[in-house]
Order: sequence, then C-alpha cells, then structure tokens
Amino acid sequence: MTKKKSKGEMSFLEHLEELRWLLIRSISVILLLAGVAFFFSDFIYNEILFGPKNPDFITYKFFCQVTQYFNFEDQAICNAEMPFKIQNTNMSGQVTFMIWTCVTAGFIVGFPFVLWQIWNFISPALYTNEKKNAAAFIIVSSLLFFTGVLFGYYVIVPLSVYFFGTFSVSKDIINEFNLESYTGMIKTAVIACGLIFELPIIIYFLSKIGLVTPLFLRKYRKYALVIVLIVAAIITPPDVVSQIIVTIPIMILYEISIFISAYVVKNNEKLNK
Repeated sequence: MTKKKSKGEMSFLEHLEELRWLLIRSISVILLLAGVAFFFSDFIYNEILFGPKNPDFITYKFFCQVTQYFNFEDQAICNAEMPFKIQNTNMSGQVTFMIWTCVTAGFIVGFPFVLWQIWNFISPALYTNEKKNAAAFIIVSSLLFFTGVLFGYYVIVPLSVYFFGTFSVSKDIINEFNLESYTGMIKTAVIACGLIFELPIIIYFLSKIGLVTPLFLRKYRKYALVIVLIVAAIITPPDVVSQIIVTIPIMILYEISIFISAYVVKNNEKLNK
C-alpha cells in the first residue's frame, strides 16, 4: 500500500474520498449499535417510547407538584389520563417501526463516534495547538447533544403527548394515533433538540472561519429570538407555556455562543498579530 498523503496536500477528489469513508465508518457503527439496540427492544419500546403516554411519567408528576406548590387552579395534569390508542395501519408498519427505532437508538448512542470522525476530517484545517482539543470537542459536543436529547424527551415529548392526547373538540371523536405518527413525533423532537443544543459548537467553528462575530450575534439577537420562537412553535404544542419552556434554554445557549464567539475572535486577532 502506498503511504497516505497528509490531508493538507490532498486534492478535492481525495477529500471527497475521505468524506465517503467518514460516512461509511459512521453508518457502520450506527448500524452495529442498532443491532445491539435490537436486543433491548422491549425496554426501548415499552419504557422509553411508550413511557410518555403513561400518566405516571416523571414529567407529569413534576408539573403536578409545580402546579400544587403554586396553587394553580388548573391542576388537570395531576389527574392526567391519556384517552388514546396507538394503532398500526400498515402491513409492514411494525417491522419498519422496529428497524427505524433501533437505527435511531444507534445514532443517538453512536453520536460521539460520529463527532470523532467529523473531528478527524476537519482537524487538518486547524492550528497545531487546536488539534490537541479533540477530546474536549468530543466530550463537550456529546454532552450538549445528550442534554438536548434528554430535554426533548423529558420536556418536549411529554408536553406534546399530553396536549394532543387529551385535546378533543367533541366527545364523539376518539383519538387513535397512527404508530408512525406517534413515534415520528418523538424521534423528531428528541433528535431536533439534540442538534439544536449543538449551537455553541456550531458558532465556535463559524467564528473560527470568520463567518460569525460577536457583534453580528448581538446585532441580530432579536431576529434570533423570533427564529427560536418559530422553531419552538413547530416542535411544541400550540400553547404559550410550552413555547416559553423551549425558548428559554435555547436563548441561554445563544448568549453562551456570543461569549464563545468573542473568545474565538480575540484568539484569532492574537494569532494574526
């Protein structure tokens, strides 16, 4: 075998080849972990996916305690009932559900490996001292992603399930949700929150290449708030409380991103002197 060129000397096609192998390795690990998830499928289905439709789910208990503590008049969540059924209407629906549930679990668990592959791909464009931060990058990015996943699962999903599961315009209408619709909402909310919580990391790299500055982020803060509210309206039930609950942590991440961008810009100016 010929000795591999350094990435800095590689042509465009060779970079594409590296990207192809990045995708192959990442997908292979995700599929491997999906196979492992298959052996825990009963727990994943019954305890995780269908957990939020249980009135005793931890989030409902927490909000019940909050409403009781502040003596809110509406304490319906304390006596929450989920008067809906989940049904499968496709011949291969449950098989597809099983496959994609395992793949989603594999992606979530294997996310740190995907980050490591991404780091190996972009690290040649960084300074020597920055290349030493691989462990910090993977750890921080993974923690942000898993925090977002937990936030989505324990906040967004229960609020959505409770709202749509109990909402009814007439007692003559029975809620019977399609399996794909129910699980799709959960997977979308969880993964979307995980990726949204990567905002500080994204801002870090955008600041490194000069596309974003702290001045830019401060100037367009109000527009960012509008965008966050729109995103919150998409991934949460159509009520103000849920949107506020989602907006607050994202805006906190936005403010943290401003400090990160300022730090990166300051370091870049020192290096360019």
